[in-house]
Amino acid sequence: MLSPTPMAFKTNLPAASCPALASYGVIAVSGPDASKFLQAQLMNDVLALAPGHWHWSGWLTPKGRVIALLALLRLADDRFLLLVPDHPVAALKAALQRFVFRSKLALDDATGWIAAAGPHHATPAPDRFEGGPAPPLALDMGDPAHPRTLWLLPVGDPALAPADAALDQRWLATDLAYGLPRLPEDQREAWTPQMLSLGRLAAFSLRKGCYPGQEIVARTHYLGQAKRELVRILGEGLAPGQGLKAGDAAVGTLVCATADGREGLAVLTAGEHPALAVDGRPCRLAGLNEGLARQP
Repeated sequence: MLSPTPMAFKTNLPAASCPALASYGVIAVSGPDASKFLQAQLMNDVLALAPGHWHWSGWLTPKGRVIALLALLRLADDRFLLLVPDHPVAALKAALQRFVFRSKLALDDATGWIAAAGPHHATPAPDRFEGGPAPPLALDMGDPAHPRTLWLLPVGDPALAPADAALDQRWLATDLAYGLPRLPEDQREAWTPQMLSLGRLAAFSLRKGCYPGQEIVARTHYLGQAKRELVRILGEGLAPGQGLKAGDAAVGTLVCATADGREGLAVLTAGEHPALAVDGRPCRLAGLNEGLARQP
């Protein structure tokens, strides 16, 4: 007779093959009311997410601005992980905790889970993760042309290696090339999901019930008021917050950029913009890779 208990995920990762990703943190949410709480707070449809699957999501202000962008993993009916780039998880957990009230759930920093970059491991589908509900887990965050895997490993796993600043920067550059906004502190609460083209990542829902900012998101969609979009920029000296010009006209703002200032993502007004420049230096548009894009 087959056992109903799933077999443990065997990684066979070489020792010290997975440098930790210092810019990624993890929050665990568990308990009988976990799914109901996350459904009310996050901008994607949590109730439609089956165990063993993950999707992009985020937390918005009441005015529909993105506070944090994240990947949500459903480990079981009542257990979730929030994989959060750039936003300090202790601060995000404390902010979410204010809305728990009497809900039966626990928010935890998930210090036992370490996000790391390691050898590529193909998963059954882009929205599936391998392993769980305990670590290790593997998320496919690439495509055939640019394969990469994000691993969630337990503290003390022999495959873990110390964080590597150069690798973190390469991972950031790949995120940007895939059109995943990486929001530094001064860019939080500045952009709506549509301005960041998060529909491309299927990161928000127009059909689920209420959540903070939902009215703004829905109104923008149904009234066709999204006049700005996310684009990839190549240049020199790029930095978050810089303005983009086409001739003398201001046409956009840099949201995030690599440490070397050669690549970034910007929110740009829709339309043709020849001769783009940042601080008087010419820059150019580049296409986005498809590895993180999802069907709505």
